[in-house]
Amino acid sequence: MKAKKTVAIGFLGSTLDRVGKGAARWQKWRPTVGLCQQQDLLIDRLELIHGLDARDVSLAERIAADVRHISPETEVRLQPMALRNPWDFEEVYGALHDFVGGYAFDTEHEDYLVHITTGTHVAQICWFLLTEARYLPARLVQASPSRRKDEARQPEGTVAVIDLDLSRYDRIATRFRREQEESLAFLKSGIATRNAEFNRSIEQIERVAGRSRAPMLLIGPTGAGKSFLARRVYELKRARHQFQGRFVEVNCATLRGDGAMSALFGHIKGAFTGAQSAREGLLRAADGGMLFLDEIGELGLDEQAMLLKAIEEKRFFPLGSDREVGSDFQLIAGTHRDLRERVAEGLFREDLFARINLWTFDLPGLAGRREDIEPNIDFELERHAREQGRLVRFNREARMRYLAFANSSQALWSGNFRELSASITRMATLADSGRVDEVLVEEEIGRLRRSWGATQAESLLRPLLGEGAEALDLFDRLQLEAVIGVCRQARSLSDAGRQLFAVSRQEKQNPNDADRLRKYLARFGLDWASLRG
Repeated sequence: MKAKKTVAIGFLGSTLDRVGKGAARWQKWRPTVGLCQQQDLLIDRLELIHGLDARDVSLAERIAADVRHISPETEVRLQPMALRNPWDFEEVYGALHDFVGGYAFDTEHEDYLVHITTGTHVAQICWFLLTEARYLPARLVQASPSRRKDEARQPEGTVAVIDLDLSRYDRIATRFRREQEESLAFLKSGIATRNAEFNRSIEQIERVAGRSRAPMLLIGPTGAGKSFLARRVYELKRARHQFQGRFVEVNCATLRGDGAMSALFGHIKGAFTGAQSAREGLLRAADGGMLFLDEIGELGLDEQAMLLKAIEEKRFFPLGSDREVGSDFQLIAGTHRDLRERVAEGLFREDLFARINLWTFDLPGLAGRREDIEPNIDFELERHAREQGRLVRFNREARMRYLAFANSSQALWSGNFRELSASITRMATLADSGRVDEVLVEEEIGRLRRSWGATQAESLLRPLLGEGAEALDLFDRLQLEAVIGVCRQARSLSDAGRQLFAVSRQEKQNPNDADRLRKYLARFGLDWASLRG
């Protein structure tokens, strides 16, 4: 098989290639000439980029003649390029991008090297970016002079070829993979979560966290871990030196009226009755850091308008002030509501929703992540041990009994992971000799059942079915209560269907979860609107 030709592309070194006069130039290191003098690297063609003024043209012609002299096998093509300011990044990148776009690369028959020794630092950076992005199907080549004492004897110097394809560097690639895995484990607090959908979301969040400062939207029921995850994202970015400021958290459901404006945007003295001193506000407190607005769907429309301005312009007016202030923060928003519905109802601004909807991640509740219950139990026991200095474990039978209940349809987990944490904490606190036994588990199961049952029987079925609730068999009543509980936590009919039919839907080629759930509810004279209303 015929070997590929080697083609080098690079700038004329207006300073480095100019050294030496007359015959003396052959004893000086000139990077472009030296590149073509290497014993173990034959350059079949040199694409030499140069300026348009007479001095650059003359030097380019001299270098081309010298290359032909010392390497007759090398074809030299002069490539004039007009650059008004070779230190202007935009101009240089644009010119090189146009050059690359118009060049007829033949990767089947030619290998390409980009010579980064010559040219300005701006040009070197542009070469790197174009090569890394694969606009240039090339490797980089760096020329270096010989040691000073050897320069006269070896004026060609040395060269090093740099391949930016990281897949060729197993150790580097392995390191990057390990660091990514560590970041994922950090975001998950070291919990070996098993839910595939959740793990995919965490992987995307990790990538977005490292590459973007755009707003994120976390959607999930109360207790699903939105606040905790937002803080972990902040800590991860701070560890990577992407933040210098604070993590500021606020639950928008607690903000009302002038208090909302003041809390978020601050106020000046005398802005309203009782404003006896100025207030900085949470947005300014988050400058250089992260602002987490939980339950953002509860914000009033006026606050939403000001928040949109602050996100887009990094500036806003404190309450009562006619002077703008600045704050550069990253926003993570959380909600359990369907914001699209809120927009349709006129309760949430469409432009703000569009702004925060760039990166949206669903965090399912505990009932939708039952495979993650077991690793979270271990996590909560370890956390209890760190906080209380007391190691607690389940005995085998107690653990099996608790897991069987926790993973059953009887366990509603309406409080999600927060409720699971409280449950494990109670048993760990009551455990004698550091062991949770079957008696403690049964007591806790009874406690959870009473907690859920008190609200289920009275506040779910009777308002929906009236006296008809008493006519249901215990089997139907328990099943219907569980279904309603899932529906109340879900964002949509389809979402509830996916949770309820998570196993059986895998066997269907075209699962219609919403239709199955709709027909089940119709048996009891119920529909989605009646459950949500």
